Amino acid sequence: MNWLDHVLTVFYTAKWQVTADQAIYYREIIGNAFGLASALFGLSRKVWAWPVGIVGNVLLLTVFLGQAVGNDQGTPLYGQASRQVFFMITSVYGWWVWRRNRHAGAGQAVSPRWATVRERLILLPLALAAVVACFFIFRAVGAGFPVPWWYYLADSWIFVGSMLATFAMARGWVEFWLCWIAVDLVGVPELLHFRYYPSAILYAVYAAFVVWGFVVWLRISRTEQAPTATLGDPAVEALA
Repeated sequence: MNWLDHVLTVFYTAKWQVTADQAIYYREIIGNAFGLASALFGLSRKVWAWPVGIVGNVLLLTVFLGQAVGNDQGTPLYGQASRQVFFMITSVYGWWVWRRNRHAGAGQAVSPRWATVRERLILLPLALAAVVACFFIFRAVGAGFPVPWWYYLADSWIFVGSMLATFAMARGWVEFWLCWIAVDLVGVPELLHFRYYPSAILYAVYAAFVVWGFVVWLRISRTEQAPTATLGDPAVEALA
């Protein structure tokens, strides 16, 4: 399969040399395009949101690891890279939930609703604790890289916020759009600072799209009656 190895190698190394010391890998552009397509499918509540998103996650994982895997693009963003792995794991769960809902005769793959007070009281403290834990973990893993301390805090916020947003999307919570806004407010400046320009531009565009998505899901949540979760649902049992 020499031809396949050659194609993959060319694709992996293909880049746009912007300046003498700055390159943009086409994997970053294509991966972000898949991410935007996934968001559009999610807005329309299409199951395709999940497999399309996984393709983008794989591509962006190789980008954000940066110098750690031999890329000359720049500083590895461990929070950005780690969340791609979590996206893939959570996307499998979301794919399964949305397919189950659709085949169960629910009509749509998901019925948007607000999270309950109990769900918020459980998840929000866990998320804040996870941000603190990730800060120390990322700082230990990234020891030796010439980056300021706030880099690790920003990456931790992005990682945990993305985890929460993706899980909330799988559950059909309207709040998942608000989680993405909180992530983008930190993610865009960080990406610009470390010169991941295609991702920064897409995140800025995505932020406007997220506001639109929030309005759409909010309206749907007011017109559709979401199915009541039961203890038979593994995610509900995990929160019980």
